[in-house]
Amino acid sequence: MQFLNGLQPQLDLTYDDVFMVPSRSSVTSRLDVDLASVDGTGTTIPLVVANMTAIAGRRMAETIARRGGLAVIPQDIPVDVVADVVHWVKERHLVHDTPITLDPHMTAGEALVLLGKRAHGVAVVVEGTRPVGIVSDKDLTGVDRFTQVLDVMHTDVVVLPEDIGPQEAFERLSEVRRKAAPVVSAAGDLVGILTRGGALRSGLYTPAVDADGHLRVAAAIGINGDVALKAKQVLDTGADVLVIDTAHGHQDKMIEALRAVRALDPQVPVVAGNVVSAVGTRELIEAGADIVKVGVGPGAMCTTRMMTAVGRPQFSAVLECATAARGLGKHVWADGGVRHPRDVALALAAGASNVMIGSWFAGTLESPGDLYTDNDGRQYKESFGMASSRAVRNRTATDTEYDRARKALFEEGISTARMYIDPARPSVEDVVDEIIAGLRSSCTYAGARTLEEFHERAIVGLQSTAGFAEGRPLHTSW
Repeated sequence: MQFLNGLQPQLDLTYDDVFMVPSRSSVTSRLDVDLASVDGTGTTIPLVVANMTAIAGRRMAETIARRGGLAVIPQDIPVDVVADVVHWVKERHLVHDTPITLDPHMTAGEALVLLGKRAHGVAVVVEGTRPVGIVSDKDLTGVDRFTQVLDVMHTDVVVLPEDIGPQEAFERLSEVRRKAAPVVSAAGDLVGILTRGGALRSGLYTPAVDADGHLRVAAAIGINGDVALKAKQVLDTGADVLVIDTAHGHQDKMIEALRAVRALDPQVPVVAGNVVSAVGTRELIEAGADIVKVGVGPGAMCTTRMMTAVGRPQFSAVLECATAARGLGKHVWADGGVRHPRDVALALAAGASNVMIGSWFAGTLESPGDLYTDNDGRQYKESFGMASSRAVRNRTATDTEYDRARKALFEEGISTARMYIDPARPSVEDVVDEIIAGLRSSCTYAGARTLEEFHERAIVGLQSTAGFAEGRPLHTSW
C-alpha cells in the first residue's frame, strides 16, 4: 500500500479519514478475484467472527464457515461445551443447512421461537426421521399460539436428494416456486434443508474446510490460570485455530502464555492480541504468535478509549502492525472498528490478512442471543462488550461474591446494547454478501486478483470530514 502523492500522514487515521484511488486494471469481473487468506487459517473470504459471547455460537460458526469465514468460540465457554461445538460444526454439511425440526404436536408459540433461529423462517415437521410437512413464519402469523403445528403445516412437501448440485437445486426450487425444501437421504431420512439463496451462494463461495474436508472453527483462551492446560484442552477439541486473547496484549503475562502454548507444539495457527504498535506486534511474534490481533478501543461495545484514553485509530494501527508482522513473515488480523464494507477493504489494503467483526454480526439471526421485539415492532438481539461488567460476571461465576463485586467495579464495555435486525439483511449471510460484493469491487478498482495484490497495489489518500460525507449516499433528496 502507498499513500497518494507520497504523503506521510502526521496524525493517526481511522477508516473514515482515508479513501482509495482507482488504478488501471485488467480485472474485468469481480468473480475473478480470489479472496482466500495466506495466513494459514484456511479462510476463503477474509472475515472472522469475533470471540464474543453474544455473537459467536454454533449456528454462527456453521454459517460463516460454510461461506468461507471463521468464527472464534469465546474464552468464557467451558471446554466441554467448546468440544461439543467444534464437533457439531465439523459434522455440518458443506452445502445444505441444518434444519429446524418440529414435532407435529408442538404448538405455534413453540414453533415461532425456533423459527427465529434461521433467516429463512422455515422449519421441517418430522415424524421420526422423515419429513411430513413444512411450516413457515407466515403460516404461524395470526394463529392462536396454542394451535398445533399439524393444523397449519403444508403436507405437499417437495424434497431434494442429498447429492443434488447447487445449480440444479436452485433451478428445482425456482421451478416449484419454493424458497426452501428438505434435503433427504436415499432412504428418505431428513439430512438438511436448502434454500434458493443457499443454493446460489454455494456456487459463489468456497467453504473454509480442514484437511479432512470438515468446516473450520477457532476457539479462544485467556492468559490467566494454567494457560498450557487450557490450550491443550482446546487443541484436543479439534479447533483449527487457537486465539490467546486479552484486552491488553502487550504485557508479560501474554508473552508467558505464548511461550507456554508454543512449547506444546500446536499444529494450528496461534493468534494473540490485542496490540496497536509495531513493537507489541514484534514481541508477540517473537514469543510464538503466528498472527497478531490488532485493535484497542475501536469496537462498538468498547468504552476503553473514553474510560482510559488508551487505544489508537484503527487504520494507522493496522498499517503499522501489519508492516511489522510482514517483515517477520507473519500476519495480523484487524479487530474492530468496521461499520461499512469500505472499512473491511481498507483494513485489507493496510495489510491485514483477515478482518474480525463483532457488533455488525450481532444483529443477525444466527447470533446466539434471544430475539426480542421492541414497542415499535422492531426485532433486535442484545449484545455486550467482553470487558463489560456483564461479561466479567459470566467469567467469574466460580469466584467468591466479594471478588466478583470487586471485579465488576472495573468495567470497560457496554453491558447491554440493542442490535436491531435489518429486515432487508436479517442473516449473517446477507451481511457477508454485502461486504464481499464491496470488497470484490474494491479489488477490481485496484487491479488486484488476490488479497496480496490488493495490499501491494492499493493507493490511499486522506480526506476531510466533508469528503467522507460526500461519499455517503442520500436516500432522500436534499
